[in-house]
Amino acid sequence: MTTVHEPATTAACLSVWPASTTERPLGELGVGGVALAEVADRFGTPVYVLDEAEVRDRCRAYRDAFPGSEVLYAAKAFLCRAMAHWMDEEGLGLDVCSAGELELAVTTGFPPERIVLHGNAKSPRDLDAALRLGVGRIVIDSPAEIARLAAAVGPDGHQKVMVRVVPGISAGGHEKIRTGTDDQKFGLSIADGYAAHAIARILDQPQLELTGLHCHLGSQITGVKPYLVAVRRLVGLMTRLHEQHGLVLPELDLGGGHGIAYRPGDEALDLTALARRVRAELTDACATAGLPVPRLIIEPGRAVAGPAGIAVYRVLSVKHTGHTVFVAVDGGMSDNPRPALYGVRYAPRLIGRHSTAATARATVVGRHCEAGDVLAADADLPADVRPGDHLAVPVAGAYHLSMASGYNLVGRPPVVAVRDGLARLLVRRESLEDIRSRDVGL
Repeated sequence: MTTVHEPATTAACLSVWPASTTERPLGELGVGGVALAEVADRFGTPVYVLDEAEVRDRCRAYRDAFPGSEVLYAAKAFLCRAMAHWMDEEGLGLDVCSAGELELAVTTGFPPERIVLHGNAKSPRDLDAALRLGVGRIVIDSPAEIARLAAAVGPDGHQKVMVRVVPGISAGGHEKIRTGTDDQKFGLSIADGYAAHAIARILDQPQLELTGLHCHLGSQITGVKPYLVAVRRLVGLMTRLHEQHGLVLPELDLGGGHGIAYRPGDEALDLTALARRVRAELTDACATAGLPVPRLIIEPGRAVAGPAGIAVYRVLSVKHTGHTVFVAVDGGMSDNPRPALYGVRYAPRLIGRHSTAATARATVVGRHCEAGDVLAADADLPADVRPGDHLAVPVAGAYHLSMASGYNLVGRPPVVAVRDGLARLLVRRESLEDIRSRDVGL
């Protein structure tokens, strides 16, 4: 294990942690007034800790930054009944992409009219659930969906829809999460005319009410400029639709993808600058085109849930191999596949005891039978890290459990909410009995 520079200040190290995080004596960290090591002891490891106040504060920051706009939480980042309830109380809508997400939200009591359903390949069950439950809008992603949806609605029915268009913009933290270009599976291209053709077909279906255009450029975008370009291109399409069909669309959805910092020093999207410049660009573009300004819709997911979550693991082994030290923990790619998928980097931290050892470089790996099961490459940890220690990984609230798998049948971790010194279970640990009960054949 190679010794590196002196550790950064506490303030710098905690910059990507929830605002409620405090450093306690003996190396302990508290979040929401609860010691993380106590959560690990009470609920076992791996365990996901979600700071409820951080989630709510981030919802309010979006509402304050975008007054008069509609803010939809992208449920794909992480959804459970408590999360849906918090979004409802904070005045956000929901963006869902399956019948499962939709039904979980509605059966929790979330108003279906504040839900938008999207997805590039909606199943009959998805559409049936959306119509049965009265979802607010359905985002059409392909020409085939127009006839299918119109038939499902019926001649006497009515459904509000949007069209997802591709503005031809490359933005996002990794090629696998860039969705604004013409060479990926989502949406209908503006450049080749498919978007305009689909819109003309929708206008021929009286039971479908087209309310606006939708786009999503990608994920983990840290600059404002791609959104400004998207505004100009979408308003350009709205202008042509007005000229050709006399159509005035009342809504414009710019999606989400707002980048956050995963490690101290990482770049993040400036929410205040985004809101100010997007609103100004939209106002100017519409004034030039002679169009009324549509209501703006945005869909943050990661930026709401990600920084509010912490994953806590127990160290199982420490192995010196050549010039590398592997610190193996009791979770891994089954509860966080993002490092294997996108090469994401995290900054894990030792909790539960104070170490006076020098800071050193290690690779934190999971327990799964894959060489790519790496949770944090080049992590700075105390040189005396040992089995039985607890490691906490910040910024773990989005796209961890929502993308979790059943690999090696280890079971998915629980989710525990913390607030005002109290910890409560939101989602229980997946047990061997849960796994066994699904296996009905022999």
